[in-house]
Amino acid sequence: MIKALTWDIDVLCLATQPCYPRLTMAKRPRLNQLDAADAAARIVAGKLTSEALVRACLERIEERDGEVHAWAFIDPDLAIAQARARDRESPRGPLHGVPVGIKDNIDTEDMPTEYGSKLYAGNRPIADAATVARLRAQGAVILGKTRTTEFACPFPTITRNPHDLTRTPGVSSAGSAASVADFMVPLANGTQTGGSVIRPASVCGVYGFKGSLNALDRAGIRHLKTSIDTLGLFARSLADIVLMRGALTEGAKTAIPRPRKAPRIGLARTHLWPNALPETVKAIEIAQAALGAADVTLPKIIEDVAPSFNVITRYEGRLMTDQVERDHIDQVNPWSRESYEGGLSLTRADFDKAIGDSQRARAEFAKVFDEYDVLITPASSGEAPADLTRVEIAPFNSLWTHMYVPCVTIPAFVGPNNMPVGLQIVGPHGADEAVLAASAWIEARLAAANALPIRAG
Repeated sequence: MIKALTWDIDVLCLATQPCYPRLTMAKRPRLNQLDAADAAARIVAGKLTSEALVRACLERIEERDGEVHAWAFIDPDLAIAQARARDRESPRGPLHGVPVGIKDNIDTEDMPTEYGSKLYAGNRPIADAATVARLRAQGAVILGKTRTTEFACPFPTITRNPHDLTRTPGVSSAGSAASVADFMVPLANGTQTGGSVIRPASVCGVYGFKGSLNALDRAGIRHLKTSIDTLGLFARSLADIVLMRGALTEGAKTAIPRPRKAPRIGLARTHLWPNALPETVKAIEIAQAALGAADVTLPKIIEDVAPSFNVITRYEGRLMTDQVERDHIDQVNPWSRESYEGGLSLTRADFDKAIGDSQRARAEFAKVFDEYDVLITPASSGEAPADLTRVEIAPFNSLWTHMYVPCVTIPAFVGPNNMPVGLQIVGPHGADEAVLAASAWIEARLAAANALPIRAG
């Protein structure tokens, strides 16, 4: 377990609970514990150098990553060189001088990108993916590559949950979630096919954001399933999620927008509710009571269309599998191999039908938001499992990825083993900013009812 902090910091957790990385009014924090917005403001004001911040993050990585295994690539000299360059120039953007972790399925021109696979050991892309290029343009320091599962699949990697090293950090953005949770870096990105942003954020106790399908630029990401895969972000505060999204999105706000009135909130247990463990059941009950959320029954087509998700992901997964992987398919993890082989039997007609069925389901789902601004729903089945070898599914996440809608996880609850349990907020497609605003309102209302995180087990 991460030990309680001892250096003049008020941490929003009880002594018997894991210390969530949410700091308030810190007098003398270690620099690696600063939120991104605070760090960026200090750098612009000349009260902090990017080099000092980056060195503090590197020290934390040196201290902890031998146990957590959150990083696939770190070059301290390269990171410090970037920080020194930021310190010598005028601010480029809202993330100037702030270190960011990049999931290792997203290309970086100055660092290896291995997609979590030994087949690509030492692979050097010739250019940054669009999202990395944008981060650099906004002044961010690319600290390193966070560990992912092979080809961002559900098959586990060696990353551990920093709150309890015997437990999973979620997949496949495991390294991104764990590195932020363990104060190694204030921000990181990830990708989500099923639940690879929202679920790791939930079980690691950080904030996660998955945008609408094309809300964050996916250009240049290799192995991308274009009809499903979505970019996402990790941070230790909702304000930092908004800041990072604002830096990546032309015209977006970089501070939390305030809703003009209380959002209309519905509770969607969904047909997947039997997968909820007792701590998630309790968390949802607490949230519903505190927020006055009305029960929502989703259109039946949402359940009926679920098989289309696997058709789309397997068909497109087969198409994006390159010659290197096909020639060495026997060396690929069993889940990816089975998925690829399953895709071989699918026809273009199967794919087109799945796409059409999915579009109709999205149209019906959109009507739910005629009555509600956002829905609350489980972010994970429960606490992180104490099983580091099993393939992890994300029953409460893939549905929303399939519907193309924005999702936010806030670290609102703690389960019976003192492990994080997040709450997921879902909104209509394209309403990413409004969903973030509603999430801030929801977090404030929950905090007013109970000190966060709330015990739900």
